[in-house]
Amino acid sequence: MINEIFIEIAIAISDAEAGELLLAQLNEEMEIAGAEELPGVLKLYINNEHFNEIELNKIIEYNNLKHSKSIINNKNWNEEWERSYEPVVAGNVGIRADFHARNENIKYDILVTPKMSFGTGHHATTSMMVEAIAEFDLAGKKVIDFGTGTGVLAILAHKMNATEIIAIDHDDWSIENAAENFEKNDCSSIQLRKMDHFPAGFYDMILANINLNVIADNMEEMAKSLDNAGVLLVSGILVHDFDEILNISKKYGLQLKKKSEKNNWLCIAFKKEASELRK
Repeated sequence: MINEIFIEIAIAISDAEAGELLLAQLNEEMEIAGAEELPGVLKLYINNEHFNEIELNKIIEYNNLKHSKSIINNKNWNEEWERSYEPVVAGNVGIRADFHARNENIKYDILVTPKMSFGTGHHATTSMMVEAIAEFDLAGKKVIDFGTGTGVLAILAHKMNATEIIAIDHDDWSIENAAENFEKNDCSSIQLRKMDHFPAGFYDMILANINLNVIADNMEEMAKSLDNAGVLLVSGILVHDFDEILNISKKYGLQLKKKSEKNNWLCIAFKKEASELRK
């Protein structure tokens, strides 16, 4: 992984909300390994193999933005990211690198190697998912984290005493980072799998912090795999896409349980409608 080539895209943005919307647009078109929002600038890091310059230029031109592109290797941008990484507190959950002291005021302490995978807790979608998960009782439950990224959500489920946890991602960088973080948090029992689709099975809680397209494509299988009293918790969905995801969920026998909003992003919990419960 050390010799992988990454593309760094720096885009001038007017404010944080514009950056969030732009990130969502670009993430629908190509796999973004990481993102950093700075004052007036959105920086994106994309594996060279996944970089689509044609789609990038379409979105840049459509939004009338200025940008620059540079080629770097993962070691360079990862070291820069680690230097600027700050710990995160989301509800009663703390997410930190091992060079930070533990926050004694939180209940669940999660250690991460701060690589630029999604899921370090800084993005609104991750922090909302973390806060939502912490509201449930996962003791003795079976949980699957679809699109695990850094593995933070799976680690939280482990710390909340879920008895069987499966973490899935299709990206080599995320699989490597998640495995490293599972080891740091003594979560060797988490089953880490490289897959690009949701696996059939029965789960008490399904976690999917990805994007609208991937969630929509896998919604039918996720609905089938949700146990009767289980919860499907999703994020990576923008506020203006709420009606679309709600219509898709209804198509597969799911009903809205709860939703939260932060920085124009949604975190939504679904459960099975009574007519869809298994006898």
